[in-house]
Amino acid sequence: MVETLRIYRTLAGARLRSDLQYRASFAMFALSQAVVTALDFAAIAVIFGQVPRLAGWTFGEVALLYGIGSLAFGLSDLFMSQVELLPELVRTGAFDRIMIRPAGSLVQVLAEDFALRRAGKLVQSTAVLVVALRISGVHWTAGRIVMLPVAVIAGFGIYSALWVFSGAVTFVLLDSREVINSFTYGGNFLGQYPLNIYGAWLRRMLAFVVPLAFTAFYPSLYLLDRPDPFHGPWFLPFASPVVAVVFAIVAAMAWRAGVRRYRSTGS
Repeated sequence: MVETLRIYRTLAGARLRSDLQYRASFAMFALSQAVVTALDFAAIAVIFGQVPRLAGWTFGEVALLYGIGSLAFGLSDLFMSQVELLPELVRTGAFDRIMIRPAGSLVQVLAEDFALRRAGKLVQSTAVLVVALRISGVHWTAGRIVMLPVAVIAGFGIYSALWVFSGAVTFVLLDSREVINSFTYGGNFLGQYPLNIYGAWLRRMLAFVVPLAFTAFYPSLYLLDRPDPFHGPWFLPFASPVVAVVFAIVAAMAWRAGVRRYRSTGS
């Protein structure tokens, strides 16, 4: 693990030094990321300009849900979204050079296009979360103080596993970038709203198939002292870390299976 982190730091550091050669472009891209991401929250604000509550949730409560989920997703987007490059690497045969290097294939893919400028998303989501914590009416206890960072870290783990799992599909479908985006960016969009606004089949998918309900929705129920609208087991709001670990194991197995399936293009 230490050696893997050292390799990642070396490769990602080289990419970062390259980006910082063009500081104006770096700053403009980071700013644009923050502005574009802010439009997602602006859409939520527009909705609450027309209705006082959404499925029983106030604006402050939905802002908290958005802040936790978006911060977790922003971290995974910064460190894991390089998996989006995989379809191109596989299609062109460039994955061959990754396979022959003495380092893990996933680590190399993640360091291939590391871009700190994507951190602009984190600025916006952090700002929303800070404001939401003030207006959502959270009554702080020791458990809720612990829950907040745990929820963000577990959400980061779940989204990261989703990136890896979606990337593993590339070894089967090849041109799968849109498939990856539909699960990752699409999943993040669905997670910005209370789960009880969706139909039953979509709720089940987000809870038990692609467990995005555990990135923000269930932790937010505990933070806000809200009852589970679906009357699930009492431990669901505390299950995010376990779900993250299990999903990460599944994603790692899928990645290894995909790599074993890989066949060079011969180019």
